[in-house]
This record gives sequence, structure tokens and C-alpha cells, in this order.
Amino acid sequence: MSHKAGFVNIIGNPNVGKSTLMNAFVGERLSIITSKAQTTRHRILGIVNGEDFQVVLSDTPGIIKPAYEMQKSMMDFVKSAFEDADVLIYMVEIGEKELKDEAFFNKIIHSKIPVLLLLNKIDKSNQEQLEEQIDLWKSKVPNAEIFPISALENFNVKEVFARILELLPQSPPYYPKDALTDKPERFFVNETIREKILLNYDKEIPYAVEIETEEFLEDEKIIRIRSVIMVERDTQKGIIIGHKGSALKKVGMQSREDLEKFFGKQIHIELYVKVNKDWRSNAYQLRRFGYNQK
Repeated sequence: MSHKAGFVNIIGNPNVGKSTLMNAFVGERLSIITSKAQTTRHRILGIVNGEDFQVVLSDTPGIIKPAYEMQKSMMDFVKSAFEDADVLIYMVEIGEKELKDEAFFNKIIHSKIPVLLLLNKIDKSNQEQLEEQIDLWKSKVPNAEIFPISALENFNVKEVFARILELLPQSPPYYPKDALTDKPERFFVNETIREKILLNYDKEIPYAVEIETEEFLEDEKIIRIRSVIMVERDTQKGIIIGHKGSALKKVGMQSREDLEKFFGKQIHIELYVKVNKDWRSNAYQLRRFGYNQK
């Protein structure tokens, strides 16, 4: 029996629903989903295995114009998504007119590989608006197949996945057939804690935060975790901790609940907060946190 395998890379502007789509394909919450921009900072692989196929999905950061070193590194993850793709998914949402970076857009319209343009959030539109948007994107990206979808409502997601399988090249699997992702357990601990910070704090705080899990000890029934929340300034440290530690305690409780579902075990989690001045602009610190791979 022949086997298909390939890389399907998902790109688009921030908040377009890339993470929701990947999680829908994989059937697990691998990527953070919040209403805030720049939620995804790394390139995260989600792997879907069937008897005769392996789809390696790649969720990349939303395309932005970088303002500091960490954001430049985030855009490097997007560039790498063009290099190994067998199928490229370009996601837009109802009402969008353009990609925020012209160079990326030129790469899409001149792509030699199949491009699927997914028009997301159609549950928020009417038929007339949908038809207008389809016509607009047909003229802008003539090389793309267009699929109207709602990643959140799971509308047309199966049809897109079926088309991906048709487009995949013949190949042996790239990863073990029981693999779900290329990331280690600690990565998902870090991302879960970061998601709770995105949900619970306002303004600059979530973007000045990085998580480092220093301890991950797994027994048969319990996982003991110790993680450090890095911030850039002392004032941010105070905000993260909150009055008598109440804000930090809330983040810990919410993280524990999600991690128990994710790992299927009891979780004991300890959170600490440290100041790591200007880590977002420090090349050494960015390498340490997995951003700057050059």
C-alpha cells in the first residue's frame, strides 16, 4: 500500500484563526488560542497520522512588521514555513483585504506548490459579503484554491483536510506514527502558562513575559512542575504576582486544570516570577528561549 506524507504550512495575519484550525485538524490543543494578537510565537508542528498518510501541520506566528528582536525571530519562523512546505495554507478572514507584508504576499502568488486559501470566520458574514470576498481573493491570488470555512464551528474543515490528503506527495512518514508534535512536554507547560497570562493580564504585560520550566518530574500518577515567569521590569513582577499573590495563584490554578487534561495525570505546579531585563531584545536570551536559531 502506498503512503503519503508531507508538510502543510499555515500562514496569515495575526488573529486569523490559524491555531484554531490546526487544533481542529490535530484534535488536540497544541496551539494557544486567545483573542489577543501575536499569541503564537514559535513554529509549532502538529502531526496527524492515518494508516496510509502523515500530515505534518505547521502553525507559524501571525505576519507582522517586526518592532524588536523577538518579533524578527518570529518572522524567521514564518520564512522557514515557505522552505519545506508541500502544501501552503494561506488563511484570511472575512473583511481582510491584504497580507501585512508584501514580500510574503509575493511569495504566495508566485508559489510553485499548491496553495489553499481559507476564508475563515464565514459564520460572521452573509452570502453577499462571502461572494464579494471570494471574488476579491480569486483576483488577488489566482493560483489558490479557495475554501470558505469556520475553524471555530468546524465548518468545511473536513473538506479542506480531504483536499490536503489528495495533494500530499508519496512519501514514508517523517515522524514516528504515534507522534502528535515535535515539541517536548515542557514546551506545552510553558505555552499553557503563557496562555493564562494572556487571558488574565492587560496591555503590555503578556508580551513582556516568557516562561521557563525548570523542573518536570513525572511519576505514575502525578507530574511535579516548577516554572519561572520571566518579566522585563520590577513593576511587571508586582502586577503578575498581584495583591498577596492572588493573581499568580489564579494563573497557577487555571494552568493546572488545563495541564491535567492535556497529560491525563494529576499536576502539582509551582510558579515563580523573576525579572530578566529587556530579554526580548537580547540575542543570548532569545536563543535560550528558542527564538533565535541562527
